[in-house]
Amino acid sequence: MTKTTATLIGFTAVLMWGLLAFFSKLAGAIPPLQLTGMSFLIGGLVGVLSWPFRRGAARVLLQHPPGVWLHNVAGLFGSHFLYFMAVQNAPVVEVSLIAYLWPLFIVLFAGFLPGEKLKTHHLAGAALGLLGAYLVVSKGQGIGLSNGLQLGHMIALPYAMFWAAYSVSIRRYGKIPSDIVAGFCIATGLVALSAHMLLETTVWPLSGQQWLAILGLGLLPVGAAFYAWDFGMKHGDPMVLGASSYAAPLLSTVVLLLAGFATFHWSIGVACLLIMGGALTAAKDMIFRKT
Repeated sequence: MTKTTATLIGFTAVLMWGLLAFFSKLAGAIPPLQLTGMSFLIGGLVGVLSWPFRRGAARVLLQHPPGVWLHNVAGLFGSHFLYFMAVQNAPVVEVSLIAYLWPLFIVLFAGFLPGEKLKTHHLAGAALGLLGAYLVVSKGQGIGLSNGLQLGHMIALPYAMFWAAYSVSIRRYGKIPSDIVAGFCIATGLVALSAHMLLETTVWPLSGQQWLAILGLGLLPVGAAFYAWDFGMKHGDPMVLGASSYAAPLLSTVVLLLAGFATFHWSIGVACLLIMGGALTAAKDMIFRKT
């Protein structure tokens, strides 16, 4: 499989993350750690259900040391925990603007990977994407800290760096098949539910819509997306994936628009052009590869 194909597979994760806000909204008032735990368990079962059809897929869970498990479970759970803590302790729009620095950090961190070289067009693409994400979140209006510096603001930056560092570090485990992500998701779900039992009050879904939303979360943005992301970061172009990840907030907004949960604003159209232009700029070497 070529590096370009692997990058495209990784980008499907960004497409699925565009559904995260939609499914989360439909899920209703389920406590965040509980929702994380339920979603990750479903996401893990996605991989488990495929094992009977793929000989030897399950064995990968037993072939790697505890350090591999600790790294990945800590990465998945830690990033989500930091994000939820951030949005609960500062205005969500302000937190989002800081949190969406993670694609830029991926581009920067990936430049230190063996065999990768950070170039000007990678930075330019990430900068265009960052501007596009800013327009999506802010609707073209200047945003400051409405009530001063809060705990959520201080957590949002470490979240962005944490998720970027985790994503780039996946490259270290390039020889490990992405089948192992099923185990990581199940372990992360159990850790999240354990934290939920200590910190939150359980709220069970009351409608079929809520259950379907939770199922959708587990199947796509908190399920299949992590398998695709793991594969793309291991075998694709991490800098192109980082820059193109700014499509996630745009896609999320478009989905909410189509579902009637948001209203159109001129900034969405401009952001679309910026993010698409940024992704194409970052992928220049991949698109115009010399033969």
